[in-house]
Amino acid sequence: PEDCAVFQCRSCWAVLGDSLHLCAQEEPRLGLLVCFRVTNDVVWEDSLMIGLEGALLGCAYNALSCRSCGLIVGIILYSASSDLAYLRGFFCFFKDNILCYLLKKKMIVEASKVIFPVVTLKE
Repeated sequence: PEDCAVFQCRSCWAVLGDSLHLCAQEEPRLGLLVCFRVTNDVVWEDSLMIGLEGALLGCAYNALSCRSCGLIVGIILYSASSDLAYLRGFFCFFKDNILCYLLKKKMIVEASKVIFPVVTLKE
């Protein structure tokens, strides 16, 4: 309860998920919060996209967007390089595109500035 937070769209503040479903803070180069469940305000494209550069080079993924405003808030990896394979099938939010409402402190902060308890999918 001390560290509970709600994840919101940076653009319209729609609720996208919460820290109770957070399963990893991984891949600093991608800046992701990884969840196993999201709200109905998160929609994903049926068509796969292919990463052409950077950390997602060669990866196939579905884009996640906010149902309310359409902002791309993350991805679901479908096919990935071996170093990202453990993230396949999870909801990966881009920290730069979401805000966190900290329940106990009753304040909104940048997701990139929030440090949650250590949880990892790699173990």
